[in-house]
Amino acid sequence: MDNNIRCGWCGTTDLLYMRYHDEEWGVPEYDDQRLFAKLILDGAQAGLSWITILRKRENYWAAFDQFDPEKIARYDEAKIAELLQNPGIVRNRLKVQSAVKNARGYLEIMEKEGSFSTFLWGFVGGAPIQNSWRSLAEVPAETKESQAMSKALKKRGFSFVGPTIIYAFMQTNGHLCG
Repeated sequence: MDNNIRCGWCGTTDLLYMRYHDEEWGVPEYDDQRLFAKLILDGAQAGLSWITILRKRENYWAAFDQFDPEKIARYDEAKIAELLQNPGIVRNRLKVQSAVKNARGYLEIMEKEGSFSTFLWGFVGGAPIQNSWRSLAEVPAETKESQAMSKALKKRGFSFVGPTIIYAFMQTNGHLCG
């Protein structure tokens, strides 16, 4: 047993989950494509536990062309049908179609804003917001920042980006800490 202090949601029995918590979760992410990938994965989690997606993450990277938004934006019905047969990902038509829509939205943001990262970090003033929650019970399901980001993404055609999903996304990527 190690001496790392972990959030209550992580637990202490799954090594993959603990490694994710210790090395990735909450670490500020600024890379456009990695943020896009994480957004797709967080959307895939809707209604499921994060560990389900985490265990399938490498399969997602392979199935979705290393999360290349240019390629994903061009997926047609045949490619979607192929993905829906892939047991390595969550085979939900709406979630797979969402990845395509979100890739198109991503490309629009890149064209108009120049950077997906700068666009997203703008919702927290460019730097992580440090919260002071003392227990899991205090952590809200959404915040004004996640509501604003959700609304802006939906306006650009994104789906599976409700304020609760976006709050988790913002925590994952270090926008909101604590």
